[in-house]
Amino acid sequence: MILLQDLLVPETAASSAALEVAAAYQSAALQSHSRRVYVWAAAYAEQQGIRYDAELLFVAAMFHDISLVPEFDSHTVSFEEAGGHVARVFAAGAGWPSERRERLGEVIVRHMWPDVDAADDPEGHLISRAAGLDIAGRNLDDFTPAFRAEVLRQFPRLGLTDEFLACFQAQAERKTGSSAARAVQSGLSARMAANGLDTDEI
Repeated sequence: MILLQDLLVPETAASSAALEVAAAYQSAALQSHSRRVYVWAAAYAEQQGIRYDAELLFVAAMFHDISLVPEFDSHTVSFEEAGGHVARVFAAGAGWPSERRERLGEVIVRHMWPDVDAADDPEGHLISRAAGLDIAGRNLDDFTPAFRAEVLRQFPRLGLTDEFLACFQAQAERKTGSSAARAVQSGLSARMAANGLDTDEI
């Protein structure tokens, strides 16, 4: 049985620092979203027997949307690419070797891919799947209603739907060829409005 208390923060210095940095820059809603993404990702991995690097997964979850905030927003590249760069800089400061820094950046970029092969990139697969669940309610049945409710009690949504959609719409207007623009054009607002997690929280 998966227990939420076992899926909070990996006990490493980099994980604690990533949480501190993310909390300093993200809104309460985005921070809670990042925490849920890690929990959904780690819990799914445990259910499916997917081997993963908990520290890498956690740091990627904390930084996957960091470039939606004004301080790290980029006017030249998509938000996930910019977030990958921010995370690489953080990881360099944390003393990670270059190969591990690159892996972190890859995971963050790939969270906007429609599909990531778990065999090739388990952390990328897990973050992509978890972000899709939290934002648009995809694969909601991965978890029982009781587990979803427990996660939402620990990390409430705090009006994420409106805030996140506004961030993506702003990205789409400025970067018309970006992944955010494609998501908006393909009906993101309708998918978010139908997200069962908002119903779970009521």
